[in-house]
Amino acid sequence: MGHDPHSSSSEPDLYRDTWVRYLGYANEVGESFRALVPKSLVWATYGVATAYVSADAVDKGKKASKAHSDDPDKTARVTVAVVDTFVWQALASVAIPGFTINRICAASLYLMGRVTRWPLPIRKWTTTAIGLSAIPFIITPIDRSVDYLLDSSLRKLYSTHSSTPENSRST
Repeated sequence: MGHDPHSSSSEPDLYRDTWVRYLGYANEVGESFRALVPKSLVWATYGVATAYVSADAVDKGKKASKAHSDDPDKTARVTVAVVDTFVWQALASVAIPGFTINRICAASLYLMGRVTRWPLPIRKWTTTAIGLSAIPFIITPIDRSVDYLLDSSLRKLYSTHSSTPENSRST
């Protein structure tokens, strides 16, 4: 939840430096509870995370618009800010961690069914605990991997006019 090093503002970023950042992890929590709750509740957590991603992208677009109000390339800079933020957040906060926690939980539930004689409710609660405890360990590697992926692909498309987008998460 670190501060964006490329931000030109000294005030905290609502979407990255406050408790609001944790809304981006709602789907990982939902995936951790998948064995215990209705699937519709898990999908609702994806809705929360997607709303967070969208709000951050809009926020970064507004900040880029304000920062480049007199720039003839204002529209391009705003577009870059929105697209970069949305793609980064969609991958780093929703898609990759959601898939990762889903697979960790599925594997742990399966393995416990094969190697223990624990009753199903105990295995499901243990799976949820494993999923929740894995979240802090996957965040930084996924964030850095998405930075590398975008730096190696999408960001090369718009890096010809600026060195690094204002909303890059690289630390």
